[in-house]
Amino acid sequence: MQFDNPLDWIPDLTSVIEYSPLIVTPATPLLEAIAMISQAHYPSCLLNKLDRVDTTTDIDNENLLDSANESPQLEVRNSCVLVKQDQELVGILTARDVVRITAQEVDFRQAKVSDFMTSPIITMPQRSIEDIFAALFLFRRYQIRHLPLVDEEGELIGVISHESIRHILRPANLLRFRRVADVMTTQVIHAPLDTPILYLAQLMSDNRVSCVVITETDQNDNMRPVGIVTERDIVQFHAFQVDLATTEAQTVMSTPLFLLSPEDSLWTAHEEMKRLRVGRMVVSWNWGQGLGIITQTSLLRIFDPMEMYGVIENMQQTIQQINPEPSKVKADNLQRASSSSSPQELERQTDSPNSILLNIYTTIKYLIDNLDLSKEERRSYLQSALDHLQTLI
Repeated sequence: MQFDNPLDWIPDLTSVIEYSPLIVTPATPLLEAIAMISQAHYPSCLLNKLDRVDTTTDIDNENLLDSANESPQLEVRNSCVLVKQDQELVGILTARDVVRITAQEVDFRQAKVSDFMTSPIITMPQRSIEDIFAALFLFRRYQIRHLPLVDEEGELIGVISHESIRHILRPANLLRFRRVADVMTTQVIHAPLDTPILYLAQLMSDNRVSCVVITETDQNDNMRPVGIVTERDIVQFHAFQVDLATTEAQTVMSTPLFLLSPEDSLWTAHEEMKRLRVGRMVVSWNWGQGLGIITQTSLLRIFDPMEMYGVIENMQQTIQQINPEPSKVKADNLQRASSSSSPQELERQTDSPNSILLNIYTTIKYLIDNLDLSKEERRSYLQSALDHLQTLI
């Protein structure tokens, strides 16, 4: 198998910046801010979940956007509003915040943005714009999904999100080696068809999840996923003044679902998310007895160098099945060898499959142990690892 432009999946972050983010002041009424988020994501006045026909996508993914009008730079707008006071960035309000507030049964009519915004806000300096790993690190460390970009004076430039990065990644060379089962979560929060929306919001808030899978029990008492309600749906319901306490999930859920199998590759999951324009997909197996969720957060996690160890382990097992050797290089051997060798030293060693895997392992470990490497050095080492992967396929 030949890799085509193996580092094409490392994008220029300038292509995913939302340069015109939604801006409000601390005194802005909460309902007005929610309406702004809703209109930015769903500009069509035809959007009405209560009258919507069945769809294969959930409301979380702009399923009513005209694909012919998609921007070549960025397909979606960020589900947040930034809060500025006297030109200073003081906070952020996201769909996750709206779910949290909903679960508290707050009177939205009297609330202001300042009452519930997240502050202080995590930002990324403009000088880091060329380093996607810096953005992914901040997303993971602070468990956030929106990252304002500021210049040297602290002035706002734009916003980068999990979703916008995923839309422009082309990581086939890495994702094809991993299965959905490797990164999905099986701790799925689910609820029956007659569950009120308010209770769904409380489930999301209590369990710190972005969706609830709606299920029904079939004649064999198996729990079958039939729909999904997401945190962005909650934003929409507020915008349309839906009665959250009395409206049931079956009335507003996105259905039918496109289901993944645990055996599907992450590349398949990535492509299906792009095709359906969703941020998460349900995984089902054994006729509904098994249930999982894979999200865009799961996919982005694969680009953490620590996660790349899993790729190497899978590759080693595959190679040993195809070309077993009497003396196999086990994980502890890799650890011992890599602790005393540099990637450059290993380049001069034998070209056997296990030696190549050892080289890849050592290269990735070197990246993890030397986080202060320049962007050019990181790209060079990643290119080297991918070149070696290519020789094994």
